[in-house]
Amino acid sequence: MIQNFKIYAYPPPETLSFDSQVESLFYSSLIHSHFITQNPEEAHLFFIPFSFHSGLSPRAAAYVVGNYRTEFIYWNRTLGADHFFLSCSGIGHGADRNVVELKKNSVQVSCFPTTAGLFIPHKDVSLPPLANVHAPVHEPGSKSSSYLGYVRYNWVKESNIMEQLLADPEFEVESEPSDQLTYEERLAGSKFCLFEYGPEISAIGEAMSFGCVPVVITDRPIQDLPLMDLLAWQQIAVFVGSSSGVNEIKRVLGRVVVEEHEDMRESAAVASKHFVWNDTPQPFDAFHMVMYQLWLRRHTIRYAEREWA
Repeated sequence: MIQNFKIYAYPPPETLSFDSQVESLFYSSLIHSHFITQNPEEAHLFFIPFSFHSGLSPRAAAYVVGNYRTEFIYWNRTLGADHFFLSCSGIGHGADRNVVELKKNSVQVSCFPTTAGLFIPHKDVSLPPLANVHAPVHEPGSKSSSYLGYVRYNWVKESNIMEQLLADPEFEVESEPSDQLTYEERLAGSKFCLFEYGPEISAIGEAMSFGCVPVVITDRPIQDLPLMDLLAWQQIAVFVGSSSGVNEIKRVLGRVVVEEHEDMRESAAVASKHFVWNDTPQPFDAFHMVMYQLWLRRHTIRYAEREWA
């Protein structure tokens, strides 16, 4: 199983930099893990270590892939289908053959939420966001909640919904940043935490750890949720549209409270342990769950080498 999973990392560039802390954590954890092999012949997957400094252009990516396919035999065996790379914002499209194969075949490991149009569901993987706070070890049991829902000052940006939430006493809306203790208390004291799909949804793991069931406001299907292969998100979070306003959101949440809130709260709190990044990776933490997703993608079609002789 995953204990035997092996990855060969191509030689990195002289200067390796990343755009985010979670990228750096993943790379450091990978390179120092038992998954790395110095023998490419026993590797299940191959890692391309791109260096990111204010992003990576398709032209630069094409140059790197071109060098690896010339110096090594492994890219041409699958046209990059058993390769993966790390890119927080994703790599744009290009006409160069190397970029086309990279985008179409290789697994892109991105930050959540991903850049629109640069993430391919069922192929690519999104990293669980780095949490600033995490609840103590969760113990099952009922939870006393002061509010139906909690919204932090930047979690929902749609002005009409925010106006309605501010006017509704069942929702605790934090209009300005607060101290860390108050933030944790509000997470723990609310049944639901409301997020509009966008950059601030990265706090979803923090909410889950405190037993605050995430409510994601979106008018389109979300296909880049972290650990989508492994978590039953419909049992962890509520997904609602924005067009009908807060009254419709309350109607949906009222049904959930009656029928399934306690189960969802328990599931969210348990799943939150998979969103924890450790300096030294631990079983079932974010790093190992991402590695398991890559393990699931290890099966590829290997083209006959004579086709590329």
